[in-house]
Amino acid sequence: MATNYSNHPTVFLPPIGRLSSQSTEGMSNAIAKLRTLYWPPPLPAEITLPKRTILTKIHDSAAPDSGYASAEDDEDDEGITHVTITADGDAEYLEVLRADTLEHEFAVRWTTGFISRSDPWIESAPCEDERTARAQLLDDATALLSAFIGDETPDNDSEEDEEGAEPAMVRVFTFPTTLEGKPIEVHLHDAPMLEDDHTSVGLQSWGSCIRFGKRICAAPAHFSLPPPHRPRDRPLRILELGAGTGLLSILAAKLLRDEERTPTIIATDFHPDVLANLSINVCANLPPPLLSSSPSTTPPAVQVHPLDWESPTTAPPLDEPFDVILAADVIYHPQHASWIRGCVEALLRRPTPADPSGGVFWMFNAVRQVGRHEGLEGSVPRAFDGSPPSGEGKGKEGMGLRILEMEEAGKEVGVGRADECGYRLFRIGWVPVGVEST
Repeated sequence: MATNYSNHPTVFLPPIGRLSSQSTEGMSNAIAKLRTLYWPPPLPAEITLPKRTILTKIHDSAAPDSGYASAEDDEDDEGITHVTITADGDAEYLEVLRADTLEHEFAVRWTTGFISRSDPWIESAPCEDERTARAQLLDDATALLSAFIGDETPDNDSEEDEEGAEPAMVRVFTFPTTLEGKPIEVHLHDAPMLEDDHTSVGLQSWGSCIRFGKRICAAPAHFSLPPPHRPRDRPLRILELGAGTGLLSILAAKLLRDEERTPTIIATDFHPDVLANLSINVCANLPPPLLSSSPSTTPPAVQVHPLDWESPTTAPPLDEPFDVILAADVIYHPQHASWIRGCVEALLRRPTPADPSGGVFWMFNAVRQVGRHEGLEGSVPRAFDGSPPSGEGKGKEGMGLRILEMEEAGKEVGVGRADECGYRLFRIGWVPVGVEST
């Protein structure tokens, strides 16, 4: 049977890069086809297939053997057998297609991309009915992405594995804040980490992220949300590295909901499963604004985008520097600190006459004194030593990234893992090359 490539997600899903030119009907058909491919509607418990009868005498050597007839078949007439033909070939092909890792990962990335880029597409709808329909497609895609995540993780009823991994769950956090109004509430979907893959740590909310979130909500201005010298001619730009479940980006969006200019907030991570789970959390906590919503009460959207620290990109939407960069518990390998430094050098706003300090990078890391991650927090001061970025000389005008402030924080009861004994908060910024730390 010839392969029907029209059923492959890599073929039938429209390019997300050209989402603005896609029709509502076209995207609806794509999402519906994707859902049907991976979650086909159940068949009835009992189905009756039409029986196709081939009148072939069993012992007639002149007749070709179809492979279905045998002497043990029931006979309605002597020497005659009735043969039932089924479409097992199509079913087997679809099962193979669903098991295709490349197609499955492409489908997850496509769905994640649609969710993260759908806001302008929804806003550009030609009429209110179309806008409502597109908003519904965003909800459908979010549900589909949630199903993909559920399909890739163990059942909630499964026992804990040898590593002590927990089943998937939704955790609710409440953060008191100095801003007017109620405390900020965030719902986060935590999924089990993948075995032998340290890049999947972002599937769970870690203690350092929770502690850092509390600190930010208690004093947003101290953490430059917004910065004291906020830009007047452009929106504030905020980046989260190793966003994981997205807590810091979601909090930043909620804290800055009253900004005159809607900030640009981008949450980044590396692992495809982490990005998919991140998109679920962003959509759950920051739903698209309703048609009647007031801009002053609608939190800015958070964009979800992949970023490889080892080979950072400055392609859109990372093509403009950021005023604030946030990171929590991002050091799990001896090279991570140096890779992160390379990212920050490329993405943090440099000092200017109007803003002599430039952007600021806040990092909150766990201190671990046991286990395979013991002592890795010590790699941060070595990486951010004020030396010039790679490829830049040590001239008088050179600028490097240095730790401007470091603060120790104790462990909080009920927060964090057993191997965490405390935390360190770093404020990192630009300094002239050769300036010693204070």
